[in-house]
Amino acid sequence: AVTQRIGLVATATTTYFEPFHVARFFASLDQISGGRAGWNLVTSLAVAEGYNFGREAHARHADRYARAHEFAKVVLGLWDSWEDDAVIADKEHGLYLDRAKLHFLNHKGQHFSVRGPLTVHRSPQGHPVIVQAGQSEDGRELAAETAEVIFTVQQDLEAGRAFYADVKRRAGAYGRSPDSIKIMPGVMTAIGHTRAEAEDKYGRLQALIAPEIGVKQLSAYFGMDLSTFPLDGPVPEPANTNQEVGRVKVMVELARRENLSIRQLYQRVIGQRAHRVVIGTPADIADGLEQWFTAGAADGFNILPLTFPGGLRDFVDLVVPELQRRSLFRADYEGHTLREHLGLPRPLNRWSTSAAAGLRRVS
Repeated sequence: AVTQRIGLVATATTTYFEPFHVARFFASLDQISGGRAGWNLVTSLAVAEGYNFGREAHARHADRYARAHEFAKVVLGLWDSWEDDAVIADKEHGLYLDRAKLHFLNHKGQHFSVRGPLTVHRSPQGHPVIVQAGQSEDGRELAAETAEVIFTVQQDLEAGRAFYADVKRRAGAYGRSPDSIKIMPGVMTAIGHTRAEAEDKYGRLQALIAPEIGVKQLSAYFGMDLSTFPLDGPVPEPANTNQEVGRVKVMVELARRENLSIRQLYQRVIGQRAHRVVIGTPADIADGLEQWFTAGAADGFNILPLTFPGGLRDFVDLVVPELQRRSLFRADYEGHTLREHLGLPRPLNRWSTSAAAGLRRVS
């Protein structure tokens, strides 16, 4: 393999895939990577996606999330259909597996009927890590029940703390420990050897956003044509959009709080998709991350470099050493699997005798 430790998180939608396919894809990836796979669970946001799957309309927001809840339960059940020691591989006696440790799922629900078992045996992590971007009410509830890592969008510290506390509280209602779910807000970083250099980098890129492109993308978020509104006028209320509900809410709150025009809003959110931006020296970036971490607004961060690969290289070479100096980032890997990197426990198999405690049990 080209890589040995880095996690491999790929996106698969619960709206246009089937649970058996997703369970097989990610269990296979976990096997061949030695336990480094993660599934970024999404419900699909763009209406146009449905046109590629024989759909004339995008499913309603609530319906997509109802399907996602059941989808995730089926996937988790399939990942448990092989117990850890089901494979015997006894050549001498011609035994490949202990059939008593291979289980049918026999799931019948509103959206899916899945017999099982999975055609891939239990993977090194037990379950590949489930990642989800939960921002809306429906998204938060799905994350609290299912996700182990949450990518989220907050612009200010108090909003970050409120989201963090809310999702951890909701997770408790599902019998989950707060430590079993890691919240990682997105942060765009503009790094320079001086603040002036960093601000110049950011400003030059922002200036490249053509007004017609900025308005077009903002219109897509808002579900309405904003080109008919004055560019330097106030931001109107969005239409009753069926996509990216939570992210649009963040945009509107930002516009109202700072009295932004349409032009100012697209300049603030299009390049970074409404994520928080931290601009400055490596120490400034570390300060911004440390503040949120110590204040209970984040367990980690989804770093969005201003440019790629240069911005990522700057973060690794300049910011990571500063975080290590502050004992905020590890000096070396402490394990081999993605779960170990994230400090997440390996889930027990629902069929094993040691699963009586019910950790990550699904029905």
